[in-house]
Amino acid sequence: MSRPDRGTRAMHHALPPELRDAVDDFAEHLSRVRNRSAHTVRAYVTDLVSLLDHAVRMGCVDLAELDLSVLRSWLAKQRTTGAARTSLARRAASARAFSAWAHRAGLLSADVGAALASPRAHRELPSVLRADQAAALVEAPSRQTPPVDPDPTNPPVRPAPSVSPAPTDPSPGPTPGMAQTAEAEAVPLRDRVLLELLYATGVRVSEACGLDVGDVDHGRRVIRVFGKGGRERAVPYGVPAQRALDEWLRRGRPALVGARSGDALLLGAKGGRLNPTTARQIVGAYAEAAGLPRTSPHGLRHSAATHLLEGGADLRAVQELLGHASLASTQIYTHVSVERLRAAYRQAHPRA
Repeated sequence: MSRPDRGTRAMHHALPPELRDAVDDFAEHLSRVRNRSAHTVRAYVTDLVSLLDHAVRMGCVDLAELDLSVLRSWLAKQRTTGAARTSLARRAASARAFSAWAHRAGLLSADVGAALASPRAHRELPSVLRADQAAALVEAPSRQTPPVDPDPTNPPVRPAPSVSPAPTDPSPGPTPGMAQTAEAEAVPLRDRVLLELLYATGVRVSEACGLDVGDVDHGRRVIRVFGKGGRERAVPYGVPAQRALDEWLRRGRPALVGARSGDALLLGAKGGRLNPTTARQIVGAYAEAAGLPRTSPHGLRHSAATHLLEGGADLRAVQELLGHASLASTQIYTHVSVERLRAAYRQAHPRA
């Protein structure tokens, strides 16, 4: 089971054995059969443990006693404790997913969660950068000193103390001082290609950090991305991203590559695969240093989608590029474009 937080682990341990086993089996199903990410499994498990803990407090001693009234009581309790509509909607979805699985597995005589309603989550419009702001952000590494510790999570890749010190790049030749200079020059190249890819392709930060060198088709200017649920898609990128990739692969990556690099396209400063948390820090720090609105990799994804639609791209094409399973997830970006149109109208039209 994916490791939840300490409070959830304590509640999980306190459940009756039958319910505890059901949680573990459901988590295994999500991970191995449904191929959900560790983050998704952890969220489902947290919700499910909370639900079953509530059921036990209501007197349910085994899973067969779980019914719709218990599910509704649990959600009502969440509402009274101040849970947001988005949280309630997610928890209801978790309960329905567990109920359906338990029914198929023979643990429940009926899918009691099928009739569970949930409040419609209020979807706030994502904040996006203007096109000129996005351009300023992706070009920032060429003009600024790296504003953050690029990779604090990766331990140094160095030989054992008994061996003479060597640069991170294992190839012989350069002196340690030269290697340090090469590494310092490599980091802005890495940052530039990260920002270019995030904005040019609209990929998720986890997808960008998961790219291998072999996932880049330089001839067609396409990257192969493995998204949620292991779904594979091909995403094109433009000439500026190609130039950044060429520079990174020619001068940047060789200076950082080490024993733990493997085939990873984007590397941390110490040679391991770039961590999504570090990538978020990089994006936020460059935006702050450039005097831009606070943003994140997901903000660049929102910006890319919005700018594509404003430029006339088909909604279905944007859905495919972003890797959305449902068109409804993509349609929110049309709302962003309409809001910008209204703002421009109010500002410019004499009879607005």
